[in-house]
Amino acid sequence: MRKIISIALGVLLLVGAFFVAKYLIDNKKRPKPKFDKIVKTVFVEEVNNREIPIIITTSGNLVAKHKIDLYAEVQGVLKASSKEFKAGTMYNRGESILKINSDEFYANLQSQKSNFYNSITSIMPDIRLDYPDDYQKWQTYLNNFDINKSTPELPQINSEKEKYFISGRGINTAYYNVKNLEVKLSKYNLRAPYKGVLTEALVTPGSLVRVGQKLGEFIDPSIFEMEVSINAEFADLLKVGNAVTLQNLDKTKTYIGKVIRINGKVDATSQTIKAFIQVAHEDLREGTYLEANLTARSEKDAIEVSRKLLVDNKQLYVVRDSILELIDVKPVYFSAESAVIKGVKNGTLMLSKPTPGAYNGMQVKIFEDKQ
Repeated sequence: MRKIISIALGVLLLVGAFFVAKYLIDNKKRPKPKFDKIVKTVFVEEVNNREIPIIITTSGNLVAKHKIDLYAEVQGVLKASSKEFKAGTMYNRGESILKINSDEFYANLQSQKSNFYNSITSIMPDIRLDYPDDYQKWQTYLNNFDINKSTPELPQINSEKEKYFISGRGINTAYYNVKNLEVKLSKYNLRAPYKGVLTEALVTPGSLVRVGQKLGEFIDPSIFEMEVSINAEFADLLKVGNAVTLQNLDKTKTYIGKVIRINGKVDATSQTIKAFIQVAHEDLREGTYLEANLTARSEKDAIEVSRKLLVDNKQLYVVRDSILELIDVKPVYFSAESAVIKGVKNGTLMLSKPTPGAYNGMQVKIFEDKQ
């Protein structure tokens, strides 16, 4: 009997515990979490449409407009001159840059001049007899002939008979042989075609120079050109004579150049066209890297914004009644950091700085500069 009573009490206790637990669970009130609504502060700018100049930014290295590579056309030993043949040496127009020993060649030239003079002397008696009217001009030519000076031009031929006579005696052939040697002699002494500086020297005095050997490089340091690549879509906007603003990498110096040539061929791979800018300044050196800003055209009723503010390069966030709204815009031109767009009305408040996590319909607060 006692055992049955104990079992019954245990069952009642379990049932009671079950109902008590169920009551407590059903009546438990969990406090609802409270979230503070965060309203982000944004920076805005009022839109003011105006005429925006489209500036194409590109870059390149300066190259001397007047530059020549010095090559030897004759062979010989390089002679020492009044100025050292080394990089950085300045030369005036017509001044000798370098000299190659020409003693042997000069002696051969003088020998040919002497033979030419003797050839004319030998025909003078025949000219006196057969062409008395032409004798005096040939005699004057011999009187003015100086073997140490450049050979003067032959007298003018007045008749066919005289022409055949002079040619038959080999005078013309001897004359042009001498003139050919005189031209070749001038190649032993290289002179500066303009005022400039030697930028490269590959030989030293006393070294043997061979035909076709490169001797150095000579440039005019007063005027330079810069080759730049422009997108083909702006080819029709570029014009010869357009002003160009050039800057160094540090943006500390500015130079003014102009477009002097535009290539008529578009690069098939990059779809760019080559333009050449001329600039002159005493601070510039060949090889200097500059950035060029070419004014292509102006776009009316447009604004310029940072590319970071655009969404997919075709939409822009504006603020209306403290709500962000994403509107469509019409891009006109993209540069590396900014974009020229149209389609935003005057007075519209647009974001002036990117807002992380921005979305269409987001509630925001406009930053006010109390200062």
